[in-house]
Amino acid sequence: MRGRRNEKKKFSRIIAFLSLVVIILTSIGLTSKSNAEKVNLGLDLQGGFEVLYQVEPLKDGQTIDEAAVKATADTISRRINILGVSEPVITVESGNRIRVELAGVKDQETARKVLSTQANLTIRDIDDKVLLDGSDLEENGASQGFDQNNKPDVNLKLKDADKFGNITSEISKRPQGQNLMVIWMDFNEGDSFKAEAAKEKPKYVSAPQVAQTINSKDVQITGNFTVKEAKEMAALLNSGALPVKLTEIYSNSVGAQFGADALHQTVYAGAVALAIICLFMLIIYRVPGFVASVMMVAYVYITVVFFNMISGVLTLPGIAALILGVGMAVDANIIMYERIKEEVRAGYPLKKAYLDGAKQSLWTIFDSQFTTVIAAIVLFIFGTSSVKGFATMLLLSILVSFITAVFGTRLLLSLLVNSNIFNNHPGYFGVSKKSIHETKFGINSLNLSTKFEWLSFTKHMKKFFALSIAIMIAGSISLGMNKLNLGIDFSSGTRIDVAANTELSVDKVQEDLNNLKVKDEKIVLSPDKKQATIHSKESFGQEKSIEIKEYFAKKYEKDANLSVVSPVIGKELAKNALFALMYASIGIIIYVAFRFEWRMGLTSVIALLHDVCIIIFIASLLRLEIDITFIAAVLTIVGYSINDTIVTFDRIREHMRHEKVLTSKEQIYKLVDVSLRQTLTRSINTVLTVIITVVVMLLLGSSSIYSFNVALLIGLIFGLYSSLFVAAQLWAVLKVRELNKKGKIEMNARKSPKERRENDKVLV
Repeated sequence: MRGRRNEKKKFSRIIAFLSLVVIILTSIGLTSKSNAEKVNLGLDLQGGFEVLYQVEPLKDGQTIDEAAVKATADTISRRINILGVSEPVITVESGNRIRVELAGVKDQETARKVLSTQANLTIRDIDDKVLLDGSDLEENGASQGFDQNNKPDVNLKLKDADKFGNITSEISKRPQGQNLMVIWMDFNEGDSFKAEAAKEKPKYVSAPQVAQTINSKDVQITGNFTVKEAKEMAALLNSGALPVKLTEIYSNSVGAQFGADALHQTVYAGAVALAIICLFMLIIYRVPGFVASVMMVAYVYITVVFFNMISGVLTLPGIAALILGVGMAVDANIIMYERIKEEVRAGYPLKKAYLDGAKQSLWTIFDSQFTTVIAAIVLFIFGTSSVKGFATMLLLSILVSFITAVFGTRLLLSLLVNSNIFNNHPGYFGVSKKSIHETKFGINSLNLSTKFEWLSFTKHMKKFFALSIAIMIAGSISLGMNKLNLGIDFSSGTRIDVAANTELSVDKVQEDLNNLKVKDEKIVLSPDKKQATIHSKESFGQEKSIEIKEYFAKKYEKDANLSVVSPVIGKELAKNALFALMYASIGIIIYVAFRFEWRMGLTSVIALLHDVCIIIFIASLLRLEIDITFIAAVLTIVGYSINDTIVTFDRIREHMRHEKVLTSKEQIYKLVDVSLRQTLTRSINTVLTVIITVVVMLLLGSSSIYSFNVALLIGLIFGLYSSLFVAAQLWAVLKVRELNKKGKIEMNARKSPKERRENDKVLV
């Protein structure tokens, strides 16, 4: 009877597991398309226009305060309605700056004009004396109409008919040729009617003759308007004149086709990376690998749902953060699975091995991911535009990956473990029977042997330190000789991205630039030679930018993208990057010191700065472009590469708790060696999964985030190197110094069996 009940219980849990998997995957399959369609795409994925304005006084003595900037932002918001843009992003930055992001705008020339024009209507005489201005108009008193010849015009409704009558009466008495009312939009200092009248295309709108007094509130502005132009003028007048002067200090325009291609390439790369990681997990971890694969798919789905709930705007770096989160979710699973495998190898039953492994890995997972949270928060605070979007997605990815790995994975895995179907089949959990010890020998996870017993990490640590110092010296020399290849984000200037259906060449693009009279700093072709990136130290104005875009669109039948950065912005970005790195490092030191000890916090950050320096040195050697996405990658590494260091320090701390006292240098070195050997497999596997993601993104993803992916790849490789050969060894050196001062280091006594049993309890 008991056996029959056990059989029923076994199959009921298996059925529950399969049912949950089917429900999860079916739900995702049925709703993923609708959720994907709800995602708000940034301008780099659907095309559009981004511009950063600096608000400056329009008149001498004018004060630019919070109220003036807000009023300007409100006026810009009303004008955007003219363009018919859905969900524009208008952000006030640094007190006197306004950033406008218009995703989906196709006519970027019109957008620029509509946003930046003063919309300051004035009616003047031929001597440029102001007769009427925008303040004389009734609110929303402008409209598009047609004149007596059925040509489009702009109708104005004035506040005071008597005032207009007096003005027209005076003007009508002047001689022929002087009885003109000159209508201006955005009259600037130095403009004059007499100078403009001699031109084929004068700046003023029209200059009608006044032959008699007109006592009316209704005024018609006639000119060579199209219906669209007349409607835009009327809408601009109704939106109100800008109370300030707007100076463009940064702009970025992305063609719709360019954005669509980038989206397709990056999503495809992400799907391929996810498939490869799932295959990797299945091969290495078998049944737990299958559970991890299911939860990875769930992770992507849940992250997108949450992102939609907070009305986030998905950018290209945001997709990179989402895919990077896949690697982080896998990392959490690997940490737990390796602990379970250790307990199984120690001879414990599968159920106890699962409970112990889950419990022991929880804080390790939390610590490793929280350090990345610190870097992401710093990125969010100091980042702008797409970098802030990257940070938002990274924070959300970390949260969801923790939830899916800690709760989702454990729920599914507990059903399988508690079914007892795998009790005598450790191979399904990636453990060979030959490696399992009998419990009578008293072996636990801390004294298990590994296949890396021949490795001594501390014996050769001076060689590793020397290698790191040599790399630093060589890198410093290279940096001094080659300098950094600063992108326009930091050096100021213009970046032009050109796309074509046929192969491009440097000579061909150079000829185009010569025709446009653009001096290039550098021309870089994509691997398929169908895209070219041009860097120019010149910061082009609106007219030149429009000319360039029209030229390439006409010649190659694809939109060109332009990013213009002023020197002011370049300096600020460089400053913010340094502050971000500093604050992230301080935050990590504080947290690691709090959770472990200050020596571990200090050595962790030294290792991180070591990785950052190497990334910068190699970037200099390879002439990688240093832009804001590169900095985002570096800061991501600051948070991410510490994962393996945390795992190692966690194991060192665990070994230390089982020691009563440290009395010799050899004892400390042994602690480090054993800990590194025992965590080597999970360190390699965790980094490998993320490297797979980055390599696929590098090969198949958009060229727009090439520097981002290269920086991540370099950072991950050297992050693993510093975790294995630098951080723990530096800690050992500091610990030996403490030992020499104190004579011995007393450790906390090992917990009682009862206390250990209490700690082993895990809620599932």
